[in-house]
Amino acid sequence: MTTPAKGDPASYFPAIEKKYGRPVEEWLDLIRSSPLTKHMELVAWLKTEHGLGHGHANALVAHTRANG
Repeated sequence: MTTPAKGDPASYFPAIEKKYGRPVEEWLDLIRSSPLTKHMELVAWLKTEHGLGHGHANALVAHTRANG
């Protein structure tokens, strides 16, 4: 597996796993199962309901929306 380029949402994944103690795949599954569909709605939901910081929430949502 190659290291994601700087600015690629996946470049945040190691820090997300370390800070929040859950595998990234769990976060991606959570986003995919949410009834919310808009980018910023999902970001706000991750921040308020799950305590993620804005950058981490944004990276997870951007990756999920780009990769299904």
